Amino acid sequence: MLLTARQLLSFQRCHRQTYLDAFGDLQNKAEPSDFLTKLRQDKAQHQQEFLANYTYERPNYPARDWIAGAQATLELMQAGVEQIHRGVLRVESDIDLVSVAIPDLLTKVPGDSFFGGWQYVPTSIQLSKRPKLEYQLLATFQAQVLADCQGVWPEVAYLYLRERGWYTVDLEKNRPKLADLLSELLTMLRQQQEPEAFIVNNRCSLCGWYEPCYAIAKSQKHLSLIPGITPSRYPILQAHNLTTTEAIAAIEPFDLQALTGFSKDVSVKMVHQAQAFVQDQPVTLALRPPGYDLPLPTAMVELYFDIEAEPSLNLAYLHGVLVINRQTQEQTFYPLLAQTPEEEQRVWEDFLALVQRYPNAPIFHFCAYEVQTVERLARLYDTPMPMIETLLERFVDLHIWVTKTVVLPIESYTLKLIARWIGFEWRNSEANGAQSIYWYSQWLETCDRTFLETILIYNEDDCRATYAVKEWLTIFLEQQATSTNGQQPLISDFATTDPHEI
Repeated sequence: MLLTARQLLSFQRCHRQTYLDAFGDLQNKAEPSDFLTKLRQDKAQHQQEFLANYTYERPNYPARDWIAGAQATLELMQAGVEQIHRGVLRVESDIDLVSVAIPDLLTKVPGDSFFGGWQYVPTSIQLSKRPKLEYQLLATFQAQVLADCQGVWPEVAYLYLRERGWYTVDLEKNRPKLADLLSELLTMLRQQQEPEAFIVNNRCSLCGWYEPCYAIAKSQKHLSLIPGITPSRYPILQAHNLTTTEAIAAIEPFDLQALTGFSKDVSVKMVHQAQAFVQDQPVTLALRPPGYDLPLPTAMVELYFDIEAEPSLNLAYLHGVLVINRQTQEQTFYPLLAQTPEEEQRVWEDFLALVQRYPNAPIFHFCAYEVQTVERLARLYDTPMPMIETLLERFVDLHIWVTKTVVLPIESYTLKLIARWIGFEWRNSEANGAQSIYWYSQWLETCDRTFLETILIYNEDDCRATYAVKEWLTIFLEQQATSTNGQQPLISDFATTDPHEI
């Protein structure tokens, strides 16, 4: 059996992905998305920029011939080469196991080894901004295989991260964690144990196995489709025989709290989320979020705001603003677009000029990103803070309003799922934030305006989806206020947690 660093990294993210890569029908696996392809290209560029500072040698061997690659690498190490790029480390641990690791860089340092008065330390170059545990354990695995090749554990292993730079991995601390992880991985592979199809939306969406896994989870009505049921909470529910949506919907929140040890807020939200699924209708939490004294605003003129950005460039390149004039019944979309990174300041100033034309209009957005970006751009371009403070007082986060006032029969509280639940559809059904990042990078590379036009359509639809959600929520809350004579539902005393957070 072949054990690779790639398998180890995959297993940390999703056991089922590793299983399917080994035993699944690869015809059912989708090709990498455009965004995932871009991430891989960005990582390759990051590695090239790092390696440009070094003189290194690379072993020469036929593609995927790990035996030849390991032999070529061993010869370079025996010769005392200072830097080796993507050297193949291969060890036969027992009768049926071969471990292979390919560090991005092996660096010669003083010390005893099979080779003489020197040894090597591994470096893994990652696009991540922080030293995630999964990358630390990957580096520890590389160090372990390297130790078998050179006869001694390296004193350290390194990660080289985007923005942060060098990070020293604590091998002693991570070796026990690696041993447990490898034991679990090898047991699954040797016994061919198929893991459950547990859906975690923010992880699974980029995986090529997402569609078949989601189909299985949907057919099983798997609890992972209920917001708030995380991989850590799921086994606790199983231990108390709470294995169906109906079972969770039927239990009292306080009983769930007593059984599981979940917090009061988590228990209340989990029960009502299950009830929304079982009843296939919303469950009211409150008429307004806790701490809000006024109802959801409605004005003669309203603005709906959505930003598109390129994270790798730290660039906010599009400020989309939909102006709704209820008096004239006009709807006007303003796409304030930076066609190059150098135009970011101009579109920022255009945005400020536009919103100042409607000084009394509330500015609706979805989630905190728009607020965070406005604050960042204000600092970057020395915008007077009193102006920004006055501007931000007009911002209304519809994500807060939805998640604090109602529970919906949906699997995640994203704008796309909420808007689609109320009947809104994007003109491009495949469009999403990740795809727009890819489209903009392609525009910069090719100057093909088709990419820009596709982004503008997507951004306008995001603004219109935000408007649709606001209109639906306004009507819904007015109906609830009428049915309760304006009194807050009692459930609001307990439900203070965002279901997207639980």
